[in-house]
Amino acid sequence: MPARASSKTSESSDKVSVICRALRRAIIEQALEPGAKLPEDALGERFGVSRTIARHALGQLAAEGLVELRRNRIAVVATPSWQEARDAFDIRIELERLVVRQLAGKLTKAQIAELNAHVDAEDRARGGTDAVSIRLATEFHILLAHMTNSPILVRYVSEVAYRCCLTLSLYSRPHSTECAINEHRALISALAKGDAAKVMELMHHHLDSVANRALVAPTPQRGRDLLDILAPYADEVASDRVVKLPKVARRS
Repeated sequence: MPARASSKTSESSDKVSVICRALRRAIIEQALEPGAKLPEDALGERFGVSRTIARHALGQLAAEGLVELRRNRIAVVATPSWQEARDAFDIRIELERLVVRQLAGKLTKAQIAELNAHVDAEDRARGGTDAVSIRLATEFHILLAHMTNSPILVRYVSEVAYRCCLTLSLYSRPHSTECAINEHRALISALAKGDAAKVMELMHHHLDSVANRALVAPTPQRGRDLLDILAPYADEVASDRVVKLPKVARRS
């Protein structure tokens, strides 16, 4: 592939990633409500991109279960059902047991420090909105998946974790985040010790507990303009204040 074409493809991919990060945060943090329309032209205007790039971003979010693509190219924020959520959590438990089994005893000091730093960020977010805490907790699990350097695990864990994250943002009961933070620290400790059986058991118990915190009445919807809603999320992405996850190393 010519260098110019390769550079253009990379630039388009970066723009798609920027839109995905911003929309993902806006959806999970409930700024964008279930059923809210996501017009390609409005997204293009907000992020300064073509409708084609906006369409690609919506397609990626649809794969993650955060957006529904309807007829006539209409995209809306997804509204997961309880049964879909329960199925997603059951699948997620098995996937993430596999993740920690692969990582047990194999994390570098730098990776352990990175995980601890992320949990510290979760701790600092306590007292804020539940939606932000839920997003940070989900990103902890996706960070673990990235550390396997397995593209297929990263893909499937990310997709199912974001589906679960949306469900928790919409339906979870008010609760202290202290338990989840302590459970994350326990997972890191077991991974560092190389106790695969223990860490798999901890992950199963942790995610099952998270699932049991879900399913209460959804938050009442609020009518707001899409461009106004997305403004702070687009600005945060532009100023590079979002949590960045490492790229997956390609296997040779």
